Amino acid sequence: MSQSTVANRYAQATYELAIKQNVLTEVSADLQELTKVMALNDEFIALLSAPKISTDRKKELIAQVLTGAQPIVINMVQFLIEKKRLNELSAVAEQYQALAAAAQGSADAKVYSTRELTAGERAEISAAFSKLVGKEQLNITNIIDASLIGGVRVQIGNYIFDSTVASKLEDLKRVLVG
Repeated sequence: MSQSTVANRYAQATYELAIKQNVLTEVSADLQELTKVMALNDEFIALLSAPKISTDRKKELIAQVLTGAQPIVINMVQFLIEKKRLNELSAVAEQYQALAAAAQGSADAKVYSTRELTAGERAEISAAFSKLVGKEQLNITNIIDASLIGGVRVQIGNYIFDSTVASKLEDLKRVLVG
């Protein structure tokens, strides 16, 4: 979760506009896609951060690149460029996703496992753990980690539920060694 006050304010403003215009899920999808693209394309970030390119030109580039995106997303990114806070974009998107998920009765969860989870396993994990955190459902991101040996570790916000073989072996080691 982002701890940036600036990111929280921009995310809150974007969220309120999306609620007002009834495009919460569309803005969420656009922000997810935008953060994926920006994470994979360092040259684009460098171009938008270049001091020799005018702010107006950067805004034009964003408008061209995001032609199919919601106007709220385009305006927010252009505003970040204008205020020279483009480095906050991923934090704004992350905070927005948390606000949108909370409004829809869901939460984001990272599930660490030794292999890719099946749809059935994801549904079972979502059903079991969503009740523990007081949500209707979980948006699960599966992260493969062979060092776990077996089992799963579920992280929902600040909560971590660890039932991996590696953690149980570590607990056993602490008991035996002292």
